[in-house]
Amino acid sequence: MSPFRSITPSFHEKVWGSTGLAPWFPNPENKTGEVWFDGGDHLPLIKFLFTTDRLSVQVHPDDEYAAAFNSRGKTEMWHVLQAAPGAQVAIGFRRRLSREHLTEAVADGTVVSLLNWIRVRPGDTLFVPAGTVHAIGAGLAICEIQQRSDLTFRLFDYGRPRELHLEQALAVASLSPFNGRAAMPVRCPFFHAERLLLQNELPLEPLEVPSALIVVEGEGMLKAGLLAEPFLCGHVFELAPGKAVLLRGTGVLLRTWIP
Repeated sequence: MSPFRSITPSFHEKVWGSTGLAPWFPNPENKTGEVWFDGGDHLPLIKFLFTTDRLSVQVHPDDEYAAAFNSRGKTEMWHVLQAAPGAQVAIGFRRRLSREHLTEAVADGTVVSLLNWIRVRPGDTLFVPAGTVHAIGAGLAICEIQQRSDLTFRLFDYGRPRELHLEQALAVASLSPFNGRAAMPVRCPFFHAERLLLQNELPLEPLEVPSALIVVEGEGMLKAGLLAEPFLCGHVFELAPGKAVLLRGTGVLLRTWIP
């Protein structure tokens, strides 16, 4: 088994996306909102998100609720790569709500003002457990690490003509305040993630499980024995279990795996 392999990205157009994906990817003609790196069931799902408009106010279910949809739940984390001045994300509510209050706020559009909006900068890390109502603002590039699921329930979408899922969203939404700020390393039952600072040379000790290596900044060379492959920001590699690798170059990388 090879000690590492490159994971091929897939690009997804979104109404809130961007044509400015550099330096991670070539700039497209149409608005791209998500770039997926899906290495399979044995790895977390990795996405790069690019926003020029607000995403919907939404929530993801836990594993138990998602099973009715033949899906996993979706707990996720965000690592901010780029942020326009004043860029914000929302995670949870500023105060505890009743389900009746949330239902009314969704109907009249005031739900946006009830959210816990957080101003973010490059390098910030945020954690979003399943059941946490959240939204992402404009002017951001984010690396998202999540359970391998795309089950999303929209509560509010600023009048855009997309389907809402009010019954399901209200059923799974947590009504308590939640801060959302986190620090690396991030550890939860569904994935672990760590930040690696590369300055010239960095040996990576092997894990007992497969892991993914995400290049968010810089460039260099990934080596294992006689095998070597250059990397740039925006590249993602799967690292085989039990195989030591060496990084050479400069930059910032994330490593994530399912514990």
